[in-house]
Order: sequence, then structure tokens, then C-alpha cells
Amino acid sequence: MAATTISRKRKGRIAALRVLMAVSSAMTCALVLFLVVYVLSKGLPHITWELISTAPSYLTDRIGILPDILNTIYLILATLLLVIPLGAGAAIYLTEYAQNKRLVSVIEYAAETLSGIPSIIYGLVGMLFFCQFLNMQTSLLAGALTLVIMNLPTVMRTTQESLKTVPQSYREGAFGLGAGKWRVIRTVVLPSCIDGIVTGCILSVGRILGESAALLFTAGFAHSLNGFFDALGNAGASLTVALYFYAKEQGEFGVAFAIAAILMVLTLLIQLLAALVGRYFKKRRSL
Repeated sequence: MAATTISRKRKGRIAALRVLMAVSSAMTCALVLFLVVYVLSKGLPHITWELISTAPSYLTDRIGILPDILNTIYLILATLLLVIPLGAGAAIYLTEYAQNKRLVSVIEYAAETLSGIPSIIYGLVGMLFFCQFLNMQTSLLAGALTLVIMNLPTVMRTTQESLKTVPQSYREGAFGLGAGKWRVIRTVVLPSCIDGIVTGCILSVGRILGESAALLFTAGFAHSLNGFFDALGNAGASLTVALYFYAKEQGEFGVAFAIAAILMVLTLLIQLLAALVGRYFKKRRSL
């Protein structure tokens, strides 16, 4: 009798937990769906070809976000060109070369701590160090370097975890065939975990795309149209900074929602691309 009572109580608790988890999942999905639909419904009607293909003109009161789109692309390219070699190289050293486990744990702890620092603090440090101390002034290069520091822990940790998933037998087999350390890493280890590395880099692009607080201090508000190398030395607004500028400073909420819709679509595409790339490399590795 007692065992039956306990069994009924356990089944009741399991049923209650299942209902709670289902309600939590439904609320999460509903919140995401509401946010996506609300932003897209407010922003898509305001997206025009003139808006995304022209630069703003204060003489004719024309609003265009082409410089902001290009500045965002420049920031992504400049950041990835620096953060991928640094992050991947640090992960390879910590996983494959470092012998001092205490040093590895300290560096991993420092990386996790850096991941939790608010972005506005990165912006303040970037402004004081890159813009003022190194005399870069407010520029896209200063913003890109700040974003490198912000995304370095993410790239390093994702690469490191991907390297740890490679079986040790792969390395031992390559060593048994007479391959050197770097050759084993280059031809055996990295190809076996490239899916995790690429996925981490794509997710870093999403963080770069959505960053605004750090860029307010380092990259500036300018809407000038420049080439890649000229833009790096000058101030420029990304799409997120432009959204803040049009909503807060000019009260152009239609343009702000249009930029928000563009950012939302780009974020969804980045998440989808990360999933597809990870699935592609996983299938390729299993063949």
C-alpha cells in the first residue's frame, strides 16, 4: 500500500514537471515569435530600395543607411581577420602544446571572466586605450579592435572544445606513421573539428552584428560613405548604432524599426547558417 502511494506521488511529480516544462517551452517560443513578428511587422513596410542603397543627405532630408550597412560589413571583416587567428592559435596552444595545466586553467578562467564582462566596459576601455592612448581617435579600426577583445574568449573556447572532441587515437595513429606535431594538428586534428570552429566563428559574427554599446565609444556616429581602408581610419556608425541614433536623436522610429528588421533577418540567417554548416561538416566527417 505504501509502495503504491509513493509510486502515485512520483507519477504526479513527474506529470507536474512535464506540464511545467511544456508551459516554459511554450512561453519561450511565444516570446520569441512575438518579438520576431512585432519587429518585422513594424520594420518591413519602411524598408525601401532608396533607404538601403543611398547615403543620408541633410540638404534634402534624405535618409539612407548604405554607409551603415557597409560599416557593419567592414567591422565584421576586420574583426574576423584578427580574432580567428588569435583565438584559434590560442586554443591550439592550450589544447595541444601547453604542458602546465595550472597555466591552462588560469587562462581558461580568464577567458570565461572576459565573456561575462558587460560590453559597455569594453567600450570604455577601448575608448581610453585605442582611441586616446594609441591615438587612433574614434574610428572603425578602434571599434574592430575592441570587438576582437570581446569575441576572443568565444572563439578560443569554442575552438578549444572542438579540439577536445577529436579522439586521442587519431593523434596517436598519425604519430605512429611518423608525422610531426604540427603536421598532425594541421592534417588530422583541425579537419576533424572544423565544424565546431566554423560554427563558433559564425556565432561570433552574430555578436559583432548586434553589438552597440562598445561601438558608441569607439567607432562613432558618422554616416559617411567610404571604402574599406579609408573607413577603418574614420568614424562610422554600424547598423545597431544607427538604430540608436535614428530612434533616440532624430525620432525616426520608422527607420529605426526598418534597421531592426534588417538586423533581425540577418541574425536569423546567421543562426540558420551556423546550423547548416555544423550539419554539413558533421555529415562529411561521418562519411
